[in-house]
Amino acid sequence: MSQPLAATPSLEDVTESIIFPPGDIYSDEPPLESDLHREQIDLLIRLIKWWWRDRQDFYATGNLTIYFSPNQKKSEEFRGPDFFVVLDTEKKDRKSWVVWQEDGKYPNVIIELLSNSTASVDKGLKKQIYQNTFRTPDYFWFDPNNLELQGFHIVDGQYQELVPTESGWLWSQQLGLYLAVYLGKLRFFTPDGQLVMLPEEESNQQLQQVNQQLEQTNQQLEQERQRATILAERLRAAGIDPEQIF
Repeated sequence: MSQPLAATPSLEDVTESIIFPPGDIYSDEPPLESDLHREQIDLLIRLIKWWWRDRQDFYATGNLTIYFSPNQKKSEEFRGPDFFVVLDTEKKDRKSWVVWQEDGKYPNVIIELLSNSTASVDKGLKKQIYQNTFRTPDYFWFDPNNLELQGFHIVDGQYQELVPTESGWLWSQQLGLYLAVYLGKLRFFTPDGQLVMLPEEESNQQLQQVNQQLEQTNQQLEQERQRATILAERLRAAGIDPEQIF
């Protein structure tokens, strides 16, 4: 009698049986909604990395999968925030954020970018996960299209909505920075209200300051030239040759 053929394992079964070495689980996030979303995520990452360029104790990224299964399986319990920051961790590149390989650490700050297809999840299910499972202290959402910005901070285990300043800014306790809309983009501001700038923006600002100083110097020189001209005319009117004074 012929023996029944063994069932051929599926790709999913094979994948699930693989024990991944530390740090070898790739992110598995879908494409971003639009150029606006991609540009906004890139902007936030570049800004915080530049602002904290001398620090080695944080990880900032975007559109990267966070795996947090208690069974340590990559097919269970995962989310991909649009932007997040983890504090008190090693500053290095990663393929994904695997909680059980990162001393059980979850993000300290999460920012989700709203879209028509994700807004209800970002405001509902994800907010609950970030509050109850991640225990992420600061959670914000921002809509790159209509510029809606809202933020929350955990108090006694529950997200409490942040009250904006008169200028509409929201304070991130974890980052020590304000979040606010500036020229149609979500940006960071220092506690004293200064815009956190990209390196090229800082260079442009320095160049503008140099140009302003040169312009002021030229204006002062022109004023001195005009005074000298007036003085020379008055001397000539008094019968004195200005060239013979010195």
